[in-house]
Order: sequence, then C-alpha cells, then structure tokens
Amino acid sequence: MCWLLAAGQSEIYAQHSHPKREIKKLMKEYNAVGLSVAVVKNNEIVYTHAFGWKDLQNRKKLKTRDIFRIASISKSFSATSIMQLAEAGKLSLDDDFSRLIGFTVRNPKYPGIVITLKMVLSHTSSINDSQGYFNLDVINPDTNPNYAACYSDYPPGGGYRYCNLNFNMAGAVIEKISGERFDQYVINHILEPLHLYGGYCIDSLDKSLFAGLYEYDSATQTYILATEAYNPRREEIKHYKAGYSTPVFSPTGGMKISAHDLALYMQMHMNMGTCNGIKIIGRESAQQMQTAVSLNEKYGLALWTTDTFIPGKVLKGHTGSAYGLYSAMFFSPEEKFGLVLITNGCNKEQVDGWNPLLKGAAQVLYRNYIQ
Repeated sequence: MCWLLAAGQSEIYAQHSHPKREIKKLMKEYNAVGLSVAVVKNNEIVYTHAFGWKDLQNRKKLKTRDIFRIASISKSFSATSIMQLAEAGKLSLDDDFSRLIGFTVRNPKYPGIVITLKMVLSHTSSINDSQGYFNLDVINPDTNPNYAACYSDYPPGGGYRYCNLNFNMAGAVIEKISGERFDQYVINHILEPLHLYGGYCIDSLDKSLFAGLYEYDSATQTYILATEAYNPRREEIKHYKAGYSTPVFSPTGGMKISAHDLALYMQMHMNMGTCNGIKIIGRESAQQMQTAVSLNEKYGLALWTTDTFIPGKVLKGHTGSAYGLYSAMFFSPEEKFGLVLITNGCNKEQVDGWNPLLKGAAQVLYRNYIQ
C-alpha cells in the first residue's frame, strides 16, 4: 500500500523547524535557487516542502505542487513502460533491438553479437552518446555515414557505459510496439492509473506550474534561466514520425512532475510494482528493474543500487542533472522509506558522484523523519 497526502498534511512535521533551518543553511552554502523534497516513511508520505524560488526574476516562491523537468529519473518511466509491454507478451527483453527499432543496431566491431533490449535498458549495449542523442539519425546506418562512432570498442554485453541515446531509442520502441505516442503511453499506463500529474509534452501541461531551471555561471557568479528546458518543440511535433521522432519528447530525460507525485511513483517501485492497490507492473518485473546487470556500477534497468547516498543504507533509485537542475529519487524496498529531492539551481557540481546539496539535505531528512 501507499498513501496520498491528506489536505494540509504536507506540513505534517512542519513544527520541526530544526531540519528546515539545516536545509536552509545548506541552500545558502550552495547558493541554491529552490529545493522541493518529499519523504516517505512506513510506506506513507510524511513530509513535503518547497524551499526558495520558482522564478528568480519575478521572485515567485517555489510550491510543493510545482513541476520540474526531472532529467534522467525519467528513464525509469521508459523502462517501466517496456516492462508492461513485456508482461503483455508484446516484446521480450532478449529481443534483437534491430528488429524492434526497425533499422540495424549492431556494433560494427562485433557484427555477430546481437544487441538486445535488455542491453539497451542497462547501458551495456556498447552504444555511446558521442554523436549526440536528440535524433535517431545519428545511429541509423541509412542516415549517418559516421554511425559507427556511436559504438564503443568493447563488445555488447561486455561493459557498461551510461548512454542517453539508449533510452531515446527505447522510447521509439514503446511507440512502435504499443501504437501510442510515447508521451501519451506514459500518461495512459503509468501517470493516470496512479493519479499523478505530469508528462513529457510541454503543451499538455499547465505552464504556470513549471519551476524555472537555472544554470550557474561561475564566471559571473550568476544564474541564467535555461529556456531550452521547457521548449515545446511544436514544429517537430507537427511533423512527427511515430517510432522515430520520439527523442522530441526525450524519453531519456523529459518527464515533468512534482517532487510529491514523483514520491508516489517511487512508492510503486518500492512496493514491487503496486501502489494504492493499483498494479503498474508485476513483482518480477519490478525486481528485474532493481537487480544489477552491471555488477561494478550496480545498474539494473533504469534503477541502480547504492549505499553511499545515505551512508550504509542500501537504496534503489536514480539521479538526474540537466539545464542546471539536479534530482534524486532513492528508496528502500525492505524498510519502506524513500526520499525525493529536486533543486532547480545550485552552484556546486557533483562531489564523489553526488550533488552535495541533495546529498546533504537527504541526510537531514533521513535523520529527522526516518531514523
């Protein structure tokens, strides 16, 4: 089970001013624009809060229902969709990806090794982002004479390399197999069943809820609004080719959702595919997503395992970073707790693989609301 917040419950622990002070101190240290958080304990959202600014220019405060482009946490929505199609018998994780996508996807250095759907979802496909990932022409041998540069030197299945192109291609497969446009598929089969507000298509969302994303310019020590973050791409959508134009919606990073609703989605994964009695994927599929394929990186299918976000606690989840935003979603399936943190601007890059504001705020939230 998982639970929605009752009206007024978003500040259920608001009287704990000490953690708020600690988080505000961290935000000041890293000159953060805004931060939205949600805490799950005992399978229930016990705390949500929004700190700082949604709009720097107009001094609009961030609210808990405001939505962000969450970057790479979006990949798990794509993988969840694939698992639904696999459960319906419409595809298999062992399928030859070339057959699914409709053009040849083979590492030319290892032409005899089939690149499978599972390899694509686990970043073990040997595909890389060196040619970009915003359209599929870069890896299609019929449209790019230099397509071979999209492949690394090691064989498919023989190594791990994080790659955004993998998931933009997976989004195209979702369209080809389901017959639904990618953004609509995710709404129809994940968001609406869970009663969550969000999506990939800018024009289908309430623009007044978008939190501005701000990139920090270290030279001028100022924040610059990332206008591309919410580019509606209307012209590209007007000439959309199903099963090929899919990167327009960025299955790899383009989900827009609030921290609160992302926490509810997280609970679905924490509960092995079910939330509020609503089954999104089966237990086996959920376990497969959370099980490491690459043992060194501990990356499964768009979810990975770490014990350093909350030191000593084994958690499953994902991070995201794009356009100045940093996001984190991590949960414990055993202990039934989880954390979602999203900042729309921070002047500190990653430290030991983590955004220090998110990691610091996560320690505060864990200590005060979970421990």
